[in-house]
Amino acid sequence: MIPINAPQIGKEEIEAVVKVLKSGILTHGLGAGPMVTQFEENFANFMKAKHAIAMNTGTGALHSTLAAIGIKHGDEVILPSFTFVATAEAIVIAGAKPVFVDIDPETYNISPEKIEKAITKKTKAIMPVDLYGLPADMKPIREIADKHGLKIIEDAAQAHGASYKGKPPGAFADAACWSFYASKNMTTGEGGMVTTNDDEIAETLRYMRSHGEKEKYQSLMLGHNYHMPEMEAAIGYVQLKKLPKFVAQRRENARRLTEKLKKSKKLQLPKEPEGCRHSWYLYTVRMKNAQRKQRDKIVEELKQKGIGAIVCYMNPIHLMPYYRKLGKYRLPETEKAANQVFSLPVHPGVTKEQIDFIANTVLHLLS
Repeated sequence: MIPINAPQIGKEEIEAVVKVLKSGILTHGLGAGPMVTQFEENFANFMKAKHAIAMNTGTGALHSTLAAIGIKHGDEVILPSFTFVATAEAIVIAGAKPVFVDIDPETYNISPEKIEKAITKKTKAIMPVDLYGLPADMKPIREIADKHGLKIIEDAAQAHGASYKGKPPGAFADAACWSFYASKNMTTGEGGMVTTNDDEIAETLRYMRSHGEKEKYQSLMLGHNYHMPEMEAAIGYVQLKKLPKFVAQRRENARRLTEKLKKSKKLQLPKEPEGCRHSWYLYTVRMKNAQRKQRDKIVEELKQKGIGAIVCYMNPIHLMPYYRKLGKYRLPETEKAANQVFSLPVHPGVTKEQIDFIANTVLHLLS
């Protein structure tokens, strides 16, 4: 089976973990061990951000950032429904209400014009998602946020190596949240990070990730245990050095796949809008005018032939049983995309021959 994603782990990562084990420093009471600190500094430099704060997961990064900007019970946060559930989950855990809006059918990212229509007196923040690794259209979102006095938390969990108007994700946001889950463009196994240029947000996040402590046993605020272990930071430190090469290979695989698949008139292929640089976390195609059953049949046939095609996300959040309780939404573009898209492997471990096999198999099944 050609997996949809696969961690690219080499001897350098193994040696880095062994070095941590031999050091005897596996974690730190305030979440700022030597390896974590080094990883944070390098990640901040890579993302051209003033601060990077390591967390145990991307979900922990989202939740703590919402709390750090003051989101509380009764507040509303605007986000897309066409994303992984963690984005909405973090809002609910913070005590606020997620308000779902529709997507752009070409990029699958949140539609800026839909955002403004959803703003109320209770709205306190916007959470755009860089879906599949393509940055959201952040400039108009920033303008909307400034107009209404709102904060922006960019969910960049899938966008390692992407850019928007020549800048890394987070440049137009108050903070960006990252995931280092095993499937991501770079990994620490689990793990997350927040990048920000805001000194106050950064300071609050450092307290929050360690039970609200500035010093041991001196809690200044309500916090949590969101520490990243030293072994994970060691892996991340090495992976970050490899990230440009990983993304370059993803780009080449995506280019080759597009060149082959453009022969089919039945597919809408992924686009890279002007001013955007895709990270190609997922290469997502769309079956034009298809019903869900037709799409699902193709995906199942691809799996039977050894191609790890998947659907992200077949169940939009607003239609999930738990989130239905929070309100009814009419999101036609979101629901249509959920019935028609599927993703194909383009990770660095996929060879040219496998890309050709994937493309030829898709074309054969569609014909």
